[in-house]
Amino acid sequence: MAEEAGGGLLAAYRLAGICAAPFLPLLLSRRARQGKEDAARLDERRGIASRPRPGGFLVWVHAASVGETNAVLPLIGRLAAAGVTVLFTTVTVTSAQIAAARLPQGAIHQFSPLDVAPWIDRFLRHWQPDLALFVESELWPVTIMSLAERGVPQVLVNARLSERSFGRWRRHESIARPLFARLALCLAQSPLDAERYRAMGVRRVEVTGNLKFDAPLPAPDPEAVAALRQSIGERPMWLAASTHEGEEAIAAQVHRELAPAHPGLLTVIVPRHPERGPAIAEMLRQWGLAVALRGPGEPVSSGTDIYVADTLGELGLFYRIAPVAFIGGSLVPRGGQNPIEPVRFECAVLHGPHVHNFADIYAALDTSGSETVADAEQLAAAVHRLLADPARARNRVRAAAAALQPFSGALDATFAALQPFLPGRAKGQPAAGTPS
Repeated sequence: MAEEAGGGLLAAYRLAGICAAPFLPLLLSRRARQGKEDAARLDERRGIASRPRPGGFLVWVHAASVGETNAVLPLIGRLAAAGVTVLFTTVTVTSAQIAAARLPQGAIHQFSPLDVAPWIDRFLRHWQPDLALFVESELWPVTIMSLAERGVPQVLVNARLSERSFGRWRRHESIARPLFARLALCLAQSPLDAERYRAMGVRRVEVTGNLKFDAPLPAPDPEAVAALRQSIGERPMWLAASTHEGEEAIAAQVHRELAPAHPGLLTVIVPRHPERGPAIAEMLRQWGLAVALRGPGEPVSSGTDIYVADTLGELGLFYRIAPVAFIGGSLVPRGGQNPIEPVRFECAVLHGPHVHNFADIYAALDTSGSETVADAEQLAAAVHRLLADPARARNRVRAAAAALQPFSGALDATFAALQPFLPGRAKGQPAAGTPS
């Protein structure tokens, strides 16, 4: 009965997409005017290819945004080195820019089509993938069912399923199970992720680790780094990264408390959703704070209290400069954001108690001395200790890097697990003892 209900709902979802298809170009055009789509490549979002399909075996790799793109690019490099063509699709404009700069020879980028039956069918008829890899949790009903109808193996790589997403799928289990059952393989980041995917009906699940540990660090623009360093000068600074609503106010409280003890203190806030930047800046100005907003190009002056970086893809720039970083989504119940990048950029990491999205990583960091703070008062005290004692911050960074070292190796494990799906014996796997 549940399977029949799920099948009916999936059919209804497919039909709704077909009915909506004539109106969706208007939505795409609006998004293009807002800078959320590449106006010159809107046809790709409708499944219309802008490149011919090369001959031979083709692997379709799909990642949603910047983080997933950075994580999977080394795997794409391995696949290309193995002699197969890679079609790489993404959703966001920023991820497309990263792909344009970093995709290896033999890989093609396209924007992913919306999950609408006519557009997905058109996309698949042109590209005819032999294998489909989806990164982290990118599962779309029409896409999955269409690939299954064509007999294309589907693998979820670097797979994670947050507590929140797991709960949502469980509430719609009649739809979820038919979709998850179509996956030939799920390569999970952690045992907990693996357990959740098994509970949703994926038949074959392996734990291969998190590709983000093996991905090269994003290289911030050297000119941007130099310009930012010059504008900050010798001022003490700390970073509130990937903040969610409610955490910007906490960061402002911390700034007010610490400013007397750290003359010239600059607090940098990078909101998780950049479109909130102007509202955040207005709130802080109403508190009497001097705020500069990066999006419109407002400069950081000697009188700036808080710099709100409401731009996409620049978080690494601020990790490069800040000695101390609070990782957002953790003082409010959002589950926390990924702390791998700040540790690798040699930031001393602070976080709140809500870190269940990356529980295993934060648990390892906590054994190295990373601090959990519960409120503005505790965050202010922790930031003060680290700014006042740079040696303490450097020791924290070294201990954190050592704590995360055992998590490396996901790239080799993932590529090895994909071997049965590739033509012949792919030659992109390094020999034992060879650095990846």
